[in-house]
Formats: sequence, C-alpha cells, structure tokens
Amino acid sequence: MTRYALRVTALAAALGLWQLLTSLDVDLWLRFSQFPTVTDVAHTFADRLAGADYWTDLTDSLTRIVTGFVLAAVAGVAVGVLVARSPLAEDLLGPLLEVVRPIPAIALVPVAILLFPSNEQGIVFITFTAAFFPVLVSTRHAVRALTPVWEEAVLTMGGGRWRVLGSVVLPGALPGIFGGLSVGIGVSWICVISAEMISGQYGVGYRTWQDYTVVDYPGVFVGMVTIGVLGWLTSTAVELLGRRLTRWLPRTSQVTAARPTSSHPPAGPSPAPQPSGTEEARDEHLV
Repeated sequence: MTRYALRVTALAAALGLWQLLTSLDVDLWLRFSQFPTVTDVAHTFADRLAGADYWTDLTDSLTRIVTGFVLAAVAGVAVGVLVARSPLAEDLLGPLLEVVRPIPAIALVPVAILLFPSNEQGIVFITFTAAFFPVLVSTRHAVRALTPVWEEAVLTMGGGRWRVLGSVVLPGALPGIFGGLSVGIGVSWICVISAEMISGQYGVGYRTWQDYTVVDYPGVFVGMVTIGVLGWLTSTAVELLGRRLTRWLPRTSQVTAARPTSSHPPAGPSPAPQPSGTEEARDEHLV
C-alpha cells in the first residue's frame, strides 16, 4: 500500500506542477504559457468521452494494435526458433532479416501504401513490422542461450524433435520471448500512432493530428493521455500473461522469503534438508 501511495503522490505532484506552471504562464526558457492547463485538458477529455467519435477512434486503434501484434508474436516466435535451431534457415533468412531490421517501421509507410489496397491493411502491416523484429531477436537469443543438457536428456529418454521443442525450447525461452513481446507492444503503439497520423482515417493518432492542425491543443493532450494509458494497459497485460505462463520460475521475492531470518543455528541435531517447493517444481518440469 505504501508503494501505491507513493505512485499516486508522484502522479498528483506532476499534475499539480503542470497546473501551476501553465496557470501562471511561466516562461523560463521553456514556454509553459503555450501549454493548456490540466483543467482545460480535463474538460476536453470529459467532452470527448461523451461523444461517439472518441470511442470509434479507440476501437480502431485497439483493433489495429491487437491484429498486428498477435500476427507479429506468432511469426516472430516461429521465425526466431527456426533461425536459432536451423543453420540452413539462418543462412537463408538471416541476411535478409538483418538488412530489413534497422529500417524504422514508420519509414515503410510509402511501401504499405503502394503494396496494400487499403489504408487499414497498411497500418496493420506497419504495426506488425514494428513488433516482429523485437520478438524475433529476443526469441533467437533466448533459444540460443538454452543449455544443451536439457535437450540431450529428452533425446536420451526417447523424445523426438517435437518433444524437445515443446518440453525444452519453448518453456526455457519463455522469459526471453516475453521480454521481446513487452518491447514489441510499446514500439507497435509508437508506429501505429504515426501511421494513423500519416495515412489513417480514424484512430487516436489520426484524431490527435487533426486537433493539432486546427490548433486544438487541449485535444492534442487528450490524445497523448489516451495513447499513454492504452500503451500502459496493453504492456501490463503482456507482463501479467508472461508472469502467469512462467510462474514455475523462482522469483526474487521467493528467494528473499526463503532466506533464514536468524544467523544462529538451532540447538540440537539439524534435520535433514528438505527440497523446497520451487526446487520440486523445477525438478518435475525437467523430468
């Protein structure tokens, strides 16, 4: 509760400082007199919530993000595992992927306009490209970092390649995969908003740019706040899903709680050490 109170206090202090600087029209190198106040943004936000256009923009942006991100997650994990475990795939796909990877996804907007028959498909393509490469790179590194002893154990007990993939490769690489997914969802939001500003017809990014063109600065800040909240919610959802799927991993809190609180050994003969629940779970998983 103390940590949550500190977070709320920090957010309230930032909003209070914003309101103070803008209401007093402070111009000390930074021109806060050009900024709308917190109350102006709040009033505009309330007006937008009462209208249908805001919810239409929200639905369109979320649909684009979810579609592109899910496709990128599936393709990124599949290609990452393939490149990490197959020398032939690495030789065939590796050079092409490394050439395309440094290109910013937003720079592919002209390609998307020429390639796809509709702007909607082009924006989903930009979102897919933005999330694909972080997932690919994280999956590739995570698979290559796995110890070969686990795979050899499965093969020794008669397991095949698919058994190794399902019992060793994917579970062992999950922490790295979700690290790439967390990065990919953030980059996806950056690129989808930029793509909506350039070639979209609806969406949070499109509405934010339209507010800027008509000098509606409170509306611009409403769009910025909406983007921030949506990005935070989606990244939190990915993180919670990752924790759920990797709950068999030992956590820092578990390790700290397992440490003895007293430095003095108990009197009498010491009992035989018993394996902890975490160790049993890990051993069971390896078997």
